[in-house]
Amino acid sequence: MKRALIIIAMLLSIRSFGQGNVGLQVDTIYMLPEVKVTAQFLNDTDRYRYNQMKFYVTTILPYLDAATKVFKEINAKVNEDGVSRKERKQFVHSREEEMRSSFEEKVKQLNVTQGTLLVKLIARQTEVNLYNILQEFKNPLTAVKWQAWARLNGMNLDRKYQPDEEKDLENIMEELGYPLPPGYRYDYLRRKNAKS
Repeated sequence: MKRALIIIAMLLSIRSFGQGNVGLQVDTIYMLPEVKVTAQFLNDTDRYRYNQMKFYVTTILPYLDAATKVFKEINAKVNEDGVSRKERKQFVHSREEEMRSSFEEKVKQLNVTQGTLLVKLIARQTEVNLYNILQEFKNPLTAVKWQAWARLNGMNLDRKYQPDEEKDLENIMEELGYPLPPGYRYDYLRRKNAKS
């Protein structure tokens, strides 16, 4: 008990001593260098899978950028005041045809893993799952048709992207300059703190 009181008294005297010297002001700012965290692999198989995923992601980035750009354009047009249902439908159809003519042949050449990654990353970047996008911009039957096709191929269009379940994918996206969108950051940090 005496030891604790002595330590507290010393700390208070040091603090008051520093405040008494108005002319002498000592502040130390340490500038720490930026640290880049790299992935640690347990074995060569994990390293291979990570590098393969990174290659696949860099392959699909042009399609991801185009898809998110079109989504934002369509979303902005739909949310404008005074846009009729017919104008909205025509705009969506014109943008769909433009995307189809630009990317259909290239997207058909993607393998199943690349397609799955593209679906996940579109959901990540738009912060909406693809099923809801199809349901809103096309129609519910189209959404059900594509969801059935996706389920047959091991995907789920109606699933929200979970960054804490895709740690390697998140590391790759951060490394490539695609930070986690704001809508996910709050949920991600809340879940992370709940686990701790």
